[in-house]
Amino acid sequence: MPELPEVETVRRGLLPVMEGRVLLAADVRRPDLRFPLPGRMAERLSGARVLALRRRSKYILADLSTGETLLIHLGMSGRILISGNTVGEFHHAHPAPAKHDHVVFEMEGGARITFNDARRFGAMDLMPTATAEAHWLLRDLGPEPLGNAFNEAYLAQRLKGRATPIKAALLDQRFVAGLGNIYVSEILYRAGIDPRRQAGKIAEARIASLVPLTRAVLSEAIEAGGSSLRDYRQADGELGYFQHSFRVYDREGQPCPTPGCDGSVRRIVQSGRSSFFCPSCQR
Repeated sequence: MPELPEVETVRRGLLPVMEGRVLLAADVRRPDLRFPLPGRMAERLSGARVLALRRRSKYILADLSTGETLLIHLGMSGRILISGNTVGEFHHAHPAPAKHDHVVFEMEGGARITFNDARRFGAMDLMPTATAEAHWLLRDLGPEPLGNAFNEAYLAQRLKGRATPIKAALLDQRFVAGLGNIYVSEILYRAGIDPRRQAGKIAEARIASLVPLTRAVLSEAIEAGGSSLRDYRQADGELGYFQHSFRVYDREGQPCPTPGCDGSVRRIVQSGRSSFFCPSCQR
Protein backbone atom coordinates (compact mmCIF):
# COMPACT_ATOMS: atom_id res chain seq x y z
CA MET A 1 0.00 0.00 0.00
CA PRO A 2 1.34 3.49 -0.79
CA GLU A 3 2.66 5.21 2.32
CA LEU A 4 2.87 8.90 3.20
CA PRO A 5 5.67 9.78 0.72
CA GLU A 6 3.87 8.15 -2.20
CA VAL A 7 0.57 9.88 -1.39
CA GLU A 8 2.31 13.25 -0.89
CA THR A 9 4.08 12.80 -4.24
CA VAL A 10 0.73 12.18 -5.96
CA ARG A 11 -0.79 15.23 -4.23
CA ARG A 12 2.04 17.43 -5.45
CA GLY A 13 1.59 16.09 -8.96
CA LEU A 14 -2.10 16.97 -8.86
CA LEU A 15 -1.64 20.50 -7.49
CA PRO A 16 -1.02 22.29 -10.83
CA VAL A 17 -4.09 20.78 -12.51
CA MET A 18 -6.52 20.68 -9.56
CA GLU A 19 -5.98 23.39 -6.98
CA GLY A 20 -7.84 26.55 -7.95
CA ARG A 21 -9.42 24.85 -10.96
CA VAL A 22 -13.05 24.00 -11.69
CA LEU A 23 -13.97 20.33 -11.95
CA LEU A 24 -15.97 20.60 -15.16
CA ALA A 25 -17.36 17.07 -15.21
CA ALA A 26 -17.04 13.83 -13.27
CA ASP A 27 -17.55 10.45 -14.90
CA VAL A 28 -18.31 7.85 -12.21
CA ARG A 29 -18.25 4.47 -13.93
CA ARG A 30 -19.22 2.12 -11.10
CA PRO A 31 -21.18 2.34 -7.83
CA ASP A 32 -18.35 1.31 -5.53
CA LEU A 33 -14.66 0.82 -4.91
CA ARG A 34 -13.71 -0.69 -1.57
CA PHE A 35 -16.82 0.98 -0.18
CA PRO A 36 -19.92 2.34 -1.96
CA LEU A 37 -19.25 5.68 -3.65
CA PRO A 38 -21.26 8.65 -2.32
CA GLY A 39 -24.73 9.23 -3.74
CA ARG A 40 -25.00 11.62 -6.71
CA MET A 41 -21.23 11.83 -6.74
CA ALA A 42 -20.91 13.08 -10.34
CA GLU A 43 -23.60 15.73 -9.81
CA ARG A 44 -22.06 16.96 -6.54
CA LEU A 45 -18.58 17.27 -8.04
CA SER A 46 -19.36 18.73 -11.46
CA GLY A 47 -18.90 22.52 -11.51
CA ALA A 48 -17.13 22.69 -8.14
CA ARG A 49 -13.87 24.59 -7.79
CA VAL A 50 -11.04 22.92 -5.87
CA LEU A 51 -10.10 25.48 -3.23
CA ALA A 52 -7.30 23.46 -1.63
CA LEU A 53 -5.67 20.09 -2.16
CA ARG A 54 -4.18 18.67 1.01
CA ARG A 55 -3.10 15.38 2.55
CA ARG A 56 -4.01 13.76 5.86
CA SER A 57 -2.04 10.59 6.57
CA LYS A 58 -2.47 8.42 3.44
CA TYR A 59 -5.55 10.31 2.21
CA ILE A 60 -5.76 13.10 -0.36
CA LEU A 61 -8.40 15.71 0.49
CA ALA A 62 -9.81 18.19 -2.03
CA ASP A 63 -11.75 21.04 -0.39
CA LEU A 64 -14.44 22.25 -2.79
CA SER A 65 -16.32 25.51 -3.30
CA THR A 66 -19.55 23.63 -2.56
CA GLY A 67 -18.58 23.26 1.11
CA GLU A 68 -17.75 19.59 0.68
CA THR A 69 -14.41 17.76 0.70
CA LEU A 70 -13.54 14.90 -1.63
CA LEU A 71 -11.53 12.16 0.09
CA ILE A 72 -9.35 9.90 -2.07
CA HIS A 73 -7.54 6.79 -0.83
CA LEU A 74 -5.34 4.82 -3.24
CA GLY A 75 -5.62 1.53 -1.39
CA MET A 76 -3.39 -1.33 -2.52
CA SER A 77 -3.49 -0.81 -6.27
CA GLY A 78 -5.12 2.56 -6.94
CA ARG A 79 -3.40 4.97 -9.31
CA ILE A 80 -4.18 8.55 -10.25
CA LEU A 81 -3.01 9.54 -13.72
CA ILE A 82 -3.01 12.97 -15.36
CA SER A 83 -3.37 13.51 -19.10
CA GLY A 84 -4.07 16.49 -21.36
CA ASN A 85 -1.70 18.76 -19.44
CA THR A 86 1.51 20.35 -20.68
CA VAL A 87 4.73 19.98 -18.70
CA GLY A 88 7.58 22.03 -20.15
CA GLU A 89 7.63 21.29 -23.87
CA PHE A 90 5.71 18.02 -23.57
CA HIS A 91 1.96 17.52 -23.87
CA HIS A 92 0.49 14.43 -22.22
CA ALA A 93 -2.29 13.32 -24.57
CA HIS A 94 -5.39 11.57 -23.24
CA PRO A 95 -4.93 7.79 -23.39
CA ALA A 96 -7.63 5.39 -24.54
CA PRO A 97 -9.98 4.37 -21.70
CA ALA A 98 -8.63 1.42 -19.73
CA LYS A 99 -10.57 -1.44 -18.16
CA HIS A 100 -10.05 -0.33 -14.57
CA ASP A 101 -10.58 3.43 -15.04
CA HIS A 102 -13.36 3.85 -12.48
CA VAL A 103 -13.61 7.62 -11.92
CA VAL A 104 -12.56 10.34 -14.38
CA PHE A 105 -12.43 14.09 -13.72
CA GLU A 106 -12.36 16.63 -16.56
CA MET A 107 -10.65 19.75 -15.23
CA GLU A 108 -10.70 23.39 -16.24
CA GLY A 109 -7.61 23.91 -18.38
CA GLY A 110 -7.93 20.65 -20.29
CA ALA A 111 -6.41 18.16 -17.87
CA ARG A 112 -8.05 14.80 -17.27
CA ILE A 113 -7.55 13.00 -13.95
CA THR A 114 -8.21 9.27 -13.98
CA PHE A 115 -8.53 7.01 -10.94
CA ASN A 116 -7.54 3.50 -12.00
CA ASP A 117 -7.77 0.62 -9.53
CA ALA A 118 -7.48 -2.97 -10.70
CA ARG A 119 -8.37 -4.54 -7.35
CA ARG A 120 -10.73 -1.81 -6.15
CA PHE A 121 -9.16 -1.51 -2.70
CA GLY A 122 -9.15 2.29 -2.99
CA ALA A 123 -11.90 4.59 -1.76
CA MET A 124 -13.58 7.93 -2.40
CA ASP A 125 -16.07 9.82 -0.29
CA LEU A 126 -17.63 13.26 0.08
CA MET A 127 -18.20 14.96 3.42
CA PRO A 128 -18.79 18.50 4.75
CA THR A 129 -15.49 20.38 4.84
CA ALA A 130 -16.33 21.91 8.22
CA THR A 131 -16.46 18.48 9.86
CA ALA A 132 -14.01 16.60 7.64
CA GLU A 133 -11.69 15.74 10.53
CA ALA A 134 -14.58 13.85 12.15
CA HIS A 135 -14.96 11.52 9.16
CA TRP A 136 -14.71 7.89 10.26
CA LEU A 137 -11.52 7.34 8.27
CA LEU A 138 -9.79 10.42 9.75
CA ARG A 139 -11.09 10.97 13.28
CA ASP A 140 -8.75 8.56 15.10
CA LEU A 141 -5.54 9.44 13.26
CA GLY A 142 -2.51 10.59 15.22
CA PRO A 143 -0.37 13.64 14.39
CA GLU A 144 1.39 14.05 11.06
CA PRO A 145 5.04 12.93 11.36
CA LEU A 146 6.19 16.01 9.42
CA GLY A 147 4.15 18.38 11.60
CA ASN A 148 5.00 20.19 14.83
CA ALA A 149 2.65 18.05 16.95
CA PHE A 150 4.92 15.06 16.36
CA ASN A 151 7.81 15.98 18.64
CA GLU A 152 10.14 14.45 21.23
CA ALA A 153 7.84 15.19 24.19
CA TYR A 154 4.82 13.68 22.45
CA LEU A 155 6.73 10.57 21.41
CA ALA A 156 8.19 9.98 24.88
CA GLN A 157 4.78 10.36 26.49
CA ARG A 158 3.02 8.00 24.07
CA LEU A 159 5.71 5.32 24.35
CA LYS A 160 6.07 5.45 28.11
CA GLY A 161 5.33 2.07 29.68
CA ARG A 162 4.23 0.44 26.42
CA ALA A 163 5.07 -3.24 26.13
CA THR A 164 4.34 -3.40 22.40
CA PRO A 165 7.31 -3.68 20.00
CA ILE A 166 8.53 -0.32 18.75
CA LYS A 167 7.80 -1.35 15.14
CA ALA A 168 4.13 -1.97 15.98
CA ALA A 169 3.88 1.30 17.91
CA LEU A 170 5.12 3.36 14.96
CA LEU A 171 2.77 1.55 12.57
CA ASP A 172 -0.26 2.34 14.73
CA GLN A 173 -2.07 5.11 12.81
CA ARG A 174 -3.66 6.33 16.06
CA PHE A 175 -0.17 6.97 17.36
CA VAL A 176 1.35 8.67 14.30
CA ALA A 177 -0.33 9.04 10.91
CA GLY A 178 0.97 7.88 7.56
CA LEU A 179 3.89 5.61 8.47
CA GLY A 180 3.96 2.16 6.90
CA ASN A 181 6.09 -0.93 6.85
CA ILE A 182 8.77 0.27 4.44
CA TYR A 183 9.63 3.56 6.10
CA VAL A 184 9.40 2.33 9.69
CA SER A 185 11.99 -0.34 8.83
CA GLU A 186 14.26 2.35 7.40
CA ILE A 187 13.73 4.73 10.34
CA LEU A 188 14.52 2.08 12.96
CA TYR A 189 17.66 1.07 11.06
CA ARG A 190 18.95 4.64 11.08
CA ALA A 191 18.13 4.91 14.78
CA GLY A 192 19.94 1.64 15.52
CA ILE A 193 16.85 0.26 17.28
CA ASP A 194 15.80 -3.39 17.02
CA PRO A 195 12.17 -3.51 15.77
CA ARG A 196 11.41 -6.13 18.45
CA ARG A 197 12.37 -3.87 21.37
CA GLN A 198 9.57 -3.01 23.78
CA ALA A 199 8.68 0.62 23.11
CA GLY A 200 8.51 1.53 26.80
CA LYS A 201 12.01 0.21 27.54
CA ILE A 202 13.93 2.29 25.01
CA ALA A 203 16.08 5.09 26.47
CA GLU A 204 14.61 8.57 26.21
CA ALA A 205 17.52 9.90 24.13
CA ARG A 206 17.05 7.14 21.58
CA ILE A 207 13.31 7.79 21.44
CA ALA A 208 14.01 11.49 20.84
CA SER A 209 16.26 10.60 17.90
CA LEU A 210 13.31 8.98 16.11
CA VAL A 211 11.66 12.35 15.47
CA PRO A 212 14.35 13.94 13.24
CA LEU A 213 15.12 10.57 11.64
CA THR A 214 11.46 10.06 10.75
CA ARG A 215 11.34 13.49 9.13
CA ALA A 216 14.59 12.88 7.27
CA VAL A 217 13.54 9.51 5.83
CA LEU A 218 10.11 10.77 4.75
CA SER A 219 11.52 13.97 3.24
CA GLU A 220 14.14 12.05 1.27
CA ALA A 221 11.48 9.64 0.00
CA ILE A 222 9.19 12.48 -1.09
CA GLU A 223 12.03 14.17 -2.97
CA ALA A 224 12.75 10.84 -4.70
CA GLY A 225 9.11 10.51 -5.75
CA GLY A 226 8.36 7.65 -3.36
CA SER A 227 9.15 3.97 -3.79
CA SER A 228 7.97 2.12 -6.89
CA LEU A 229 6.85 -1.20 -5.46
CA ARG A 230 4.13 -3.27 -7.14
CA ASP A 231 1.43 -0.95 -8.50
CA TYR A 232 2.61 2.47 -7.34
CA ARG A 233 3.24 5.24 -9.88
CA GLN A 234 3.40 8.99 -9.55
CA ALA A 235 0.51 11.04 -10.94
CA ASP A 236 2.43 11.63 -14.18
CA GLY A 237 3.00 7.89 -14.61
CA GLU A 238 6.66 8.04 -13.66
CA LEU A 239 8.32 5.70 -11.19
CA GLY A 240 9.56 6.71 -7.75
CA TYR A 241 13.19 6.06 -6.92
CA PHE A 242 13.58 5.87 -3.15
CA GLN A 243 13.70 2.07 -3.32
CA HIS A 244 17.26 2.50 -4.63
CA SER A 245 18.09 4.10 -1.27
CA PHE A 246 16.70 1.33 0.91
CA ARG A 247 19.28 0.36 3.50
CA VAL A 248 17.50 -2.65 4.97
CA TYR A 249 14.00 -2.99 3.52
CA ASP A 250 13.76 -5.95 1.12
CA ARG A 251 17.53 -6.60 1.47
CA GLU A 252 17.38 -9.90 3.36
CA GLY A 253 20.75 -11.66 3.46
CA GLN A 254 22.68 -8.70 2.09
CA PRO A 255 25.55 -7.12 4.03
CA CYS A 256 24.59 -4.40 6.52
CA PRO A 257 25.43 -1.01 4.98
CA THR A 258 26.69 0.43 8.28
CA PRO A 259 30.44 1.07 7.92
CA GLY A 260 32.42 -1.39 10.05
CA CYS A 261 29.46 -3.70 10.66
CA ASP A 262 30.01 -7.29 9.54
CA GLY A 263 26.35 -8.28 10.03
CA SER A 264 23.73 -9.00 7.39
CA VAL A 265 20.16 -7.88 6.98
CA ARG A 266 17.63 -10.23 8.52
CA ARG A 267 13.93 -10.60 7.82
CA ILE A 268 11.40 -11.53 10.49
CA VAL A 269 7.61 -11.43 10.57
CA GLN A 270 5.86 -9.17 13.08
CA SER A 271 2.06 -9.07 13.17
CA GLY A 272 1.95 -10.57 9.69
CA ARG A 273 4.36 -8.02 8.19
CA SER A 274 7.99 -8.36 7.20
CA SER A 275 10.54 -6.48 9.29
CA PHE A 276 14.05 -5.99 7.92
CA PHE A 277 16.91 -5.06 10.26
CA CYS A 278 20.53 -5.75 11.15
CA PRO A 279 20.77 -7.74 14.42
CA SER A 280 24.39 -6.64 14.84
CA CYS A 281 23.91 -2.88 14.93
CA GLN A 282 20.23 -2.52 15.82
CA ARG A 283 19.83 -3.11 19.55
